[in-house]
Amino acid sequence: MIQTICSMKVQGWVMVLPFYLFTFLPLGAQPKQWTLRQCTEYAVSHNLQIKQRDNQRRQQELQLSTARNSRLPNLDASVGENISFGRGLTAQNTYTNTNTSSTSFSLGTSVPLFTGFQIPNTIRLNELNLEAATQDLEKAKNDIRIQVAQAYVQILYDMEISDVARRQIAIDSLQVYRLQTMLDNGKVSAAELSQQQATLAQSQLTATQADNQLQLDILTLTQLLELPSPDGFSVVRPDLDGLVCRDLVAVSPAAIYAEAITARPEVAAEQLRLQGTENNIKIAEAGYYPQLSFSAGLGSNYYKTSGYDADGFFKQLKNNFSQYVGLNLSIPIFNRFQTRNSVRTARIEQETQQLQLDNVKKQLYKEIQQVYYNATAAQQKWKSSRQAASAAQDAFTLMQAKYENGKANITEFNEAKNNYMKSESDLVQAQYEYLYQNALLNFYRGHPLDF
Repeated sequence: MIQTICSMKVQGWVMVLPFYLFTFLPLGAQPKQWTLRQCTEYAVSHNLQIKQRDNQRRQQELQLSTARNSRLPNLDASVGENISFGRGLTAQNTYTNTNTSSTSFSLGTSVPLFTGFQIPNTIRLNELNLEAATQDLEKAKNDIRIQVAQAYVQILYDMEISDVARRQIAIDSLQVYRLQTMLDNGKVSAAELSQQQATLAQSQLTATQADNQLQLDILTLTQLLELPSPDGFSVVRPDLDGLVCRDLVAVSPAAIYAEAITARPEVAAEQLRLQGTENNIKIAEAGYYPQLSFSAGLGSNYYKTSGYDADGFFKQLKNNFSQYVGLNLSIPIFNRFQTRNSVRTARIEQETQQLQLDNVKKQLYKEIQQVYYNATAAQQKWKSSRQAASAAQDAFTLMQAKYENGKANITEFNEAKNNYMKSESDLVQAQYEYLYQNALLNFYRGHPLDF
């Protein structure tokens, strides 16, 4: 603890108090203050779950590349060496016990000419899957943004609670100082001073608990940001006077949903997958069509039988050199209903995907409704809290005057003081809640999540 002297003014009283009466966070180098936008952008860039989702998108890119390359001709080369022992056929068309060896070389290629439209539909399916994976990545980013915003607002709550606790310590410390002076002059009893000292100790405990909770919530946010340590981390408090006054809940949930349905990545991802099921059906139907391919190649071989003369290796390769071209047409006739069942399976998958899309839309509408009514309730709570805070402040001011004139006891004073401190805390928390819920409404409408 740093022991120094600070000047403080509380409700018109000015006094000098020892600084050690207050429980402040550890002092050090000035920390960097993070705005909500800085937090969300940093989290999106460094969060490990988002990086994993991005890897899945990159894998989908490779699958699309593979599908596109299936149109290209392939090229295969082979080299074979065979040695046989025992009875075999000779060049004179007789059999004898002898050893033979042969070496063969070949190079071949094939090109699919018609696959029942399987290749173009596979390419289109993978294009849609890549777009869906990109939307899944954006959905993961949005989830992290919301988590960061929740943690950020929680820290703002904690900071306000901590500030209220410190103000309570200041008022209680002032009373202890005042009662100690009055006790020295014989105007109050030692019991009354002890009671106020106990109240001060409880206020200091409350402040310590508030600071501990603040540190834990800072740790939660820094972990979301993948920061190595919460040391030196702090957030920027928004200007509530310039923000809360905006009435952002005037738009109905249905109108917000109409905007969200075209902007939310989770809806776009499921719509893309639904489009992909149509291509998946066509891929299955390709089994009903003939398959036509073109092939070409060249090759040569060398043959040697022990006990017989043979041309040299390179001469045989030259003399045995051959080329070929060909067309291969495969016509499906009956494949045990495999194609039929594949088509039926693809149609069921299409129906399932349509249900998944409907479910995502319904869930989105429920979320918007929940946020909308939370924002409406927060707005009403904020208005009520302003009235309650104003009334509590007036009541405390009156009680303070009565206490100073000896017309109220310390218990009544503390009760009025506690009510005033609580009303201030409730007011600020209601402001932050209203601010956060309205930011969520704008977020569902496609705007950045920011205050």
